[in-house]
Amino acid sequence: MKILQIDKYYYIKGGAETVFFNTIDLLEEKGHTVIPFCLKSTKNRQSIYEKYFVDYPELSESSTLTKIKKTPDFFFNKDSAKKLEQLILQEKPDIAHIHLLFNGISVSILPILRKHKIPIVMTVHDHRLICPAYAFTNGKQEICEICKDSKQYWRCITNRCSKGNLTHSILLSLDSYFREYFYPPLKLIDRFIFVSKFSQNKHFEANYHFAEKSTHLYNFTPIVQDNNITKENYILYFGRISEEKGISTLIKAMESFPHIHLKIAGTGPLLQKLSANKANNISFLGFKEGQELKDLISKATFVTVPSECYENNPLTIIESMTLGTPIIGSNIGGIPELIQNEITGYLFPPRSVDELTKVINHVTSLTPQKYQQMVDATLEYASLNFSKEAHYTRLMEIYKSCIENYS
Repeated sequence: MKILQIDKYYYIKGGAETVFFNTIDLLEEKGHTVIPFCLKSTKNRQSIYEKYFVDYPELSESSTLTKIKKTPDFFFNKDSAKKLEQLILQEKPDIAHIHLLFNGISVSILPILRKHKIPIVMTVHDHRLICPAYAFTNGKQEICEICKDSKQYWRCITNRCSKGNLTHSILLSLDSYFREYFYPPLKLIDRFIFVSKFSQNKHFEANYHFAEKSTHLYNFTPIVQDNNITKENYILYFGRISEEKGISTLIKAMESFPHIHLKIAGTGPLLQKLSANKANNISFLGFKEGQELKDLISKATFVTVPSECYENNPLTIIESMTLGTPIIGSNIGGIPELIQNEITGYLFPPRSVDELTKVINHVTSLTPQKYQQMVDATLEYASLNFSKEAHYTRLMEIYKSCIENYS
């Protein structure tokens, strides 16, 4: 099968790209021809298809003049449509699988794919289809579902939902209206893959027609399980160091446990502030990846995911459980559906220092036997739910179903 894999980035920028590349590797391993279609960037991996990639600057790093010139492409990138049509005519793919699309590649490619009768599958990595700022948070980092419930996308402007930035909030609001009225993804895309039941239900609430085109499939990880793990006495947080991730709540809770080591791996806007005032039992390790990160995860007693925003299907949890590390997670978004409370981890109310403190106090009193039971349950759950073989089987069913509907 020839499969178009479409994402804005051809390098690891976040969790969506990790899934994107994991999917490419899995499909190629199974003998399929995978054709990436992305934006050009000096950070990109090499590809024989890069001549078809789209010129589009990183706006956050561009001059004001460049931003103004590129504003139309933010909504509808004609070059994306042109390059993709050239690629289709040359390679004749059987199906297109979209990951991240908006504000770069743009909806301009959807009518091109429809024109050439190529089935379209989209993995829903965030909430952008029903929330202009994609995260269900307003400019004050408060949970907000106004646009989902009312389609009043102008509220994104008045609430400055894009990290408090008025200009970007205006662009995102206008983009939502543009898509809704001219190129509605719900009409143009054949199947939506939701990576969490939480996200799937939120989209059903926004528009019941999503139910007619939706499939639920958790992300997977290619990490190989290791049952011979030697644990060390520390709790690990890895990921973005920012307010919505609950890192401040975590650090406040750890003040009650000077004898427990907290390791924090990652970068983000709060790194400098938090690391300058850290307690002796907290270590900031910086950005970690590859085997070094895997070792940190597998040796941790617990990994904590204290997010205060609507996480979708955090790879943090999937990777940690696959490596046999139980989770302490906040009871919000897609997190609780991945954690069997008191079996593979523990849940606590988001933003609650007191409740998180109680959980940490509890896990420190676990007997070695009880803790090993949690590790075993975590490994078993990950094997059943996040294996690449099970993911491949289900993904092929989705692809074949969409292709058959076109034949």
